[in-house]
Amino acid sequence: MNIWGWLETLAGQRRMIVLLLVINVLGTIYGYYWYRNQLAQTPLHFLPFVPDSPTASLFFSLVLALFLLRRSNPYIEAFAAVTLFKYGIWAVAAIFAGAWLAEPSIGAMLRRKPVPPANWMLVFSHTGMALEALLFARYYSFHYRHLFVIAMWVFVNDFMDYVFLLHPWVHPALYPFIPQLGFFTLFLTVFSLTVFALTVDKRHKLVPLS
Repeated sequence: MNIWGWLETLAGQRRMIVLLLVINVLGTIYGYYWYRNQLAQTPLHFLPFVPDSPTASLFFSLVLALFLLRRSNPYIEAFAAVTLFKYGIWAVAAIFAGAWLAEPSIGAMLRRKPVPPANWMLVFSHTGMALEALLFARYYSFHYRHLFVIAMWVFVNDFMDYVFLLHPWVHPALYPFIPQLGFFTLFLTVFSLTVFALTVDKRHKLVPLS
């Protein structure tokens, strides 16, 4: 068994699911706290479109909780998988893009440290988000119709983020490139949906906690 296969098997064990559930719940709480200033400045009717990453980890927490109960919900799973993977990649890319534009050389980035320590925590946590979304792919119960419904929400969210400018706050160096960031985000939406659509017919039909 390769390392990834071993990790997939490990992910199906109760202790690992409990551990990841605790990590995701704590990360969700911190995520909403991190968005506190942006949420405070956002009109009430736009609030659901703002905290992308913590909402993704919130839904993944629900997925893990259902697994512990030996239950599943394909819509929750589809939403969690797509958004966790998408925004995990998005956050890492946005952090490094902002740092690169601020100091356009690796040497300058290392010497002047435009990526503050708190952002390194975000890099590692969001990388983990993307990886855990993939790690549980063999256990999801959603099919194409569920992904189609979730796709409508994710595309609407992209529209709201870059037409009404509700996207997460980014490094000031990225401000002139918001349209390009929007196209990158749209690409990530398509890519994420495609990745999980490709897993639908390749699952082993395993049950977590087996």
